[in-house]
Amino acid sequence: MPMHDPCHPGEIVKYECLEPLGLTITRAARGLGVSRQKLSELVNCKTGVSADMAIRLSLAFGSSPEAWLGMQSAYDLWQVRHKTESMEVEQFAAASRS
Repeated sequence: MPMHDPCHPGEIVKYECLEPLGLTITRAARGLGVSRQKLSELVNCKTGVSADMAIRLSLAFGSSPEAWLGMQSAYDLWQVRHKTESMEVEQFAAASRS
């Protein structure tokens, strides 16, 4: 069953990883080995979790890289599903196999 309006993974990073540990964006970015801007964009939901970032988050805060990517995928799919009514896509019949 699809989730209802899943939160952006950046919100998870902010509220469940950084804030409980009292980490600033600057300090966490240094620990993750990424720029402050890159982490800030994630935490402010302006960019998504890449495979590289998923591994970094996994190593730093736990959970698996697959879980981080799964959160991103769920968020992205939910966002797009709410735009499908306005999509103009031609439906093709499935090709038969001989």
